[in-house]
Order: sequence, then C-alpha cells, then structure tokens
Amino acid sequence: MCLSTAYKTTDPDCILMEYVSRIDVDGDKITLTDVIGEQKVIEGKLVMVDLTGGIVKISC
Repeated sequence: MCLSTAYKTTDPDCILMEYVSRIDVDGDKITLTDVIGEQKVIEGKLVMVDLTGGIVKISC
C-alpha cells in the first residue's frame, strides 16, 4: 500500500496530513483522506504528486 504525506509548498516543513490514502479535488477544494478515514479539506491547488516517493505538494 502506498501512502503519502501532504506538504504546503510555501513551507516544506509544514505537514498538512500524513498517511494520505486518497485525494479528491473539487475546484479549489482538496479533500485529503488518511488511512483510517479521517478527512481534511484544504483550499488550494494541487502542485505535485510523487507516487513513488509518497509526497504531495499543495499550494494553499
């Protein structure tokens, strides 16, 4: 199973969510869901997803 960590692009040390298993995008709203089903909704743009490295970068 591949899980990712979502980071803020303006502050790479700022982790938005760990163990992300699903990402849904609806306009400027990004819903991150972790492996246990907890969700976080963020307004911003999906900038980069590295599936092999488990990195997601979001501009928010």
